[in-house]
Amino acid sequence: MFGTLTDKFEGVFRRLRGLGKISESNVSDALRDVRLALLEADVDFAVTRDFLAAVKEKALGAEVLKSVTPGQQLIKIFHDEITALLGGDAVPLDLTPPARILMVGLNGAGKTTTSAKLALKLKKEGRRPVLVALDLYRPAAVEQLATLGREIEVPVYQPAAGETKVLRAAQAAEAWIAEQRADVIIFDTAGRQEVDEALIGELKELRQWLKPREVLLVADAATGQQAVSVAKTFHEAIGITGIVLTKLDGDARGGAALSMRRVTQQPIKYAGVGEKMHQLDVFVPDRMAQRILGMGDIVGLVEQAAEAIDEADAMKMMERMTAADFDFNDFLGQLKMMKKLTSGAGGMMGLLSLLPGVGSKIKEMKTQVDDRKLLHIEALILSMTPKERKRPEILNAKRRARIAAGAGRSVNELNGMLQQFGDMRKLMKNPGKMGQMAKMMGGAGGMGGMGGLMGGGGMPDFSKLGGMPGMGGGKHSGGSKFGQMGRPGGGGKRKR
Repeated sequence: MFGTLTDKFEGVFRRLRGLGKISESNVSDALRDVRLALLEADVDFAVTRDFLAAVKEKALGAEVLKSVTPGQQLIKIFHDEITALLGGDAVPLDLTPPARILMVGLNGAGKTTTSAKLALKLKKEGRRPVLVALDLYRPAAVEQLATLGREIEVPVYQPAAGETKVLRAAQAAEAWIAEQRADVIIFDTAGRQEVDEALIGELKELRQWLKPREVLLVADAATGQQAVSVAKTFHEAIGITGIVLTKLDGDARGGAALSMRRVTQQPIKYAGVGEKMHQLDVFVPDRMAQRILGMGDIVGLVEQAAEAIDEADAMKMMERMTAADFDFNDFLGQLKMMKKLTSGAGGMMGLLSLLPGVGSKIKEMKTQVDDRKLLHIEALILSMTPKERKRPEILNAKRRARIAAGAGRSVNELNGMLQQFGDMRKLMKNPGKMGQMAKMMGGAGGMGGMGGLMGGGGMPDFSKLGGMPGMGGGKHSGGSKFGQMGRPGGGGKRKR
């Protein structure tokens, strides 16, 4: 998401960084390009106008600090204004008992799936959520929620067969809810292809009876201007308390995210970033602003790493790597870590999108990145015997043919992987050259072997990207937490 918008912003910022001073002329030039970028991304016209006016006022009135260049100061103003546009600080759910959450929105926005994702997220936070199916119009909607409930192990109330009155179904669920001893109740409601009086009347009646703490509008980010109109209509009719944007992992223009908060004056609380049940993120305006401006989201990346990587395991692996005792059993462990990491981030492309400086290069990376490469490598390693994983040097032509056939891959692909693995082990035997490997794969510590072996279509060569902050390589190498991930004391999961 935001790919086109990020490209345009980065083009503007490249010109701004070289500015010796801020003048009305160069500010106007920058704002003209930003205006076109925002409108092309489907940002509401009035929102665009107000945003540009705020940036211009602050830019021309800014007193440039001695520690930064004028261009850098102007970039910070853009960042601060986008953060304000998105709501400033993250706003948590109001879960004061009785914590009832009413989910509303049009058909196709993803209400039912989002309801289940939210239940899973709250469950992981130690709450006891239940789901109530109130979509009585869409065929199989109740069964869909029940199926998702079984998947995440959260109880689901299903109305009596043939029930057509939503309020009556909600009232009938009260006794069941009391039996579950739940502390959060999520009500999944019906939608329509478009907002109509019947839908609004039904939701008003339900809202009045339930008196929910939260009314969350689930909106498809890909619908652009329509999403803004829908948000405004729902808020004026029933009073929403927050927004959940879905399909933020797609190639949508993204203007809805920049418009809905301003139009409704209600916060965006969550963002759906993939189809899997765990892919619902708390919406943090500051971090989203960084991603829009091509600055990445290092905090998000470290959170993904902490979720996926056990610090003790990463330390053991790092010790084996530095002792040049690394074999395919160790690499299989690395592979499992990487699969967890990419799964949480929405695939390899989702993971890469969190890195600073990658925004404008994400399109060209799509030709290099293939999530299936992880599965292919895993299949090849699993086709080896324990002895072969421990001593890959014994893999003669006959053994290689057997392994390739067992994995359903070609011998050439296996040979390429073995060659890269061998090169990596040679680097490990020379401490002075370990930095080369870190540069090749971005300095990801305990994940160090993955970059080289993913090179043939799995992970791009970061060294060609001109260096990215905190990536352990390139001229701008910094000290981000990601650069320490998997190293002793780094961003992995702490011992309890």
